[in-house]
Amino acid sequence: MSIAIRQIQKTFGDFVALDNVNLDIASGELLALLGPSGCGKTTLLRIVAGLETPDSGQILFHGEDATERHVRERKVGFVFQHYALFRHMTVFENVAFGLSVRPRATRPPKEVIREKVMSLLKLVQLDWLADAYPSQLSGGQRQRIALARSLAVEPKVLLLDEPFGALDAKVRKDLRRWLRRLHDEMHITSVFVTHDQEEALEVSDRVVVMNHGRIEQVGSPASIYDDPASPFVTQFLGDVNLFHGRVEAGRVAIGDYQHKLEDATRDGDATIYVRPHDLEVSRDEDRALASGTVEHIHAVGPVVRVELNSLSGQVIDVALNRDDYRALGLMLGDQVFVRPKKVAVFVDEGANI
Repeated sequence: MSIAIRQIQKTFGDFVALDNVNLDIASGELLALLGPSGCGKTTLLRIVAGLETPDSGQILFHGEDATERHVRERKVGFVFQHYALFRHMTVFENVAFGLSVRPRATRPPKEVIREKVMSLLKLVQLDWLADAYPSQLSGGQRQRIALARSLAVEPKVLLLDEPFGALDAKVRKDLRRWLRRLHDEMHITSVFVTHDQEEALEVSDRVVVMNHGRIEQVGSPASIYDDPASPFVTQFLGDVNLFHGRVEAGRVAIGDYQHKLEDATRDGDATIYVRPHDLEVSRDEDRALASGTVEHIHAVGPVVRVELNSLSGQVIDVALNRDDYRALGLMLGDQVFVRPKKVAVFVDEGANI
């Protein structure tokens, strides 16, 4: 089921939640809506579901206008952050609920419901908990049951609102890998909301980055991360170091440092963004972007985070692998130089060059 979102506008009083949003979602795609709190991603998801009505614009399901359709007519499955399981029902009864409450004319026979529910419980690897109650399950198990319940009614579209937000980091990581495998098996059109950059980049086919009710950028996880379209996207997708310089004649200059640009379109004052892992550390000042004194060293797994304090008072964050860190023999108080392997440059009001 493809989804087309056309010129969607939504306000709550004076607050503009969605400002002329346009988006196409392909059939069978797993799409992430990513952005900070208040950016409009959950409002957009609820409008697609039929739980909110836009002030203007259209929602098309497979080319047909669904804007005025009731939520029951959209054949949408919805998974919430906080499970929303019925505490007085067993796991089996929770998953069967959507089928059991259908009108008698469309309700499947009990044996068909049982076969379908047990099949879904096997799919989410929890058939052995069919007779348990939600209070007896872990958070990760409850979320998988919530997903099975959504799939029981055979939705054309699956919508997930921060589905793993209430879980601890380890369970969240396991579940998002599991969700990716499940999606690849079922090929159901899926849209999920998250503010977790790693989650969006790891799970989705495409990422939609939103800010202040507008779409900042749409693309594959790799393109969004490697080629951000704006300063907001660059900073939202992980740690960055900021340097100020000027673009002239196809080159950016920061003090004595110069870097050739492939697609420079205009000159002007610029901000240069460099991710910590894109900085090389050296004791040689040749072609250095900046220098600094080692203030902190913190090893996290295979990565060593090094914090430098420059002469101007700027803090520079560097991420080194352990081999490079050992080869450098860094100590607190050492004076070192950094040069970038890759930069993102934006002139004036954020026009990417």
